Parts: sequence; structure tokens; C-alpha cells
Amino acid sequence: MAKKKAFALRMNEDMMKAIEKWAADEFRSTNGQIEWMLMQTLKEAKREPKKKEE
Repeated sequence: MAKKKAFALRMNEDMMKAIEKWAADEFRSTNGQIEWMLMQTLKEAKREPKKKEE
């Protein structure tokens, strides 16, 4: 599994509430939802991280 790095993220309250609702609807944690959203955006932009060979 890839190593995870923690960092602080500031966003407006309404955006956070919308993400929390979406996460609950998808049975994900809020953090998991944000990670999923970021990965989808990276894929769409063809900038997804390269997978390391094991």
C-alpha cells in the first residue's frame, strides 16, 4: 500500500458539508471521498500517479 502523508486542508463550511453528505451517500469516510475525488480528477487530466512495481 502506498505511504500516506497527512496535511491540513482548509475549505469553506458549505463545501465541507456537501462533501460529507456525498461521502455518506457513497458509504465512504469524508477523507476517503476527498481522496477518491482527487484521484478522479487526476485520471481525467491524465496525471494519475504511476504505480510502483512490487
